[in-house]
Amino acid sequence: MTVRSRPALVVAAFILVSVAVAACGGWAAADAEATPVATTTVDLPTSYRFAPEAITVTTGATVTWTNHDNFTHNVALEGVAPLTMAPGELASHTFATPGLYPYVCSLHPKDMTGSVLVTEP
Repeated sequence: MTVRSRPALVVAAFILVSVAVAACGGWAAADAEATPVATTTVDLPTSYRFAPEAITVTTGATVTWTNHDNFTHNVALEGVAPLTMAPGELASHTFATPGLYPYVCSLHPKDMTGSVLVTEP
């Protein structure tokens, strides 16, 4: 191997690692840590996402998700049966205990994730 080929190998390795990390969603992790919005309503617009993605509520609050998309989606919280919504439908869940509750649309888990931060009043 010559000294001249080493920079080319480094650049090629960097590009390969960058593509692999991006494909795995490694750089998307920063987006997943959005600052929670104080609200009890989450929309599912026509873009395969939850809006807002991260919310905060107080103990005992009921969160309502409304499906404005043209496809069926759900909210899958750990330990709770998925809350399925056809287009135009809504689903609700009451949070009785403080904590961070991540959720996903189990029908579209790559694109649709969210979280509810429940705090004491």
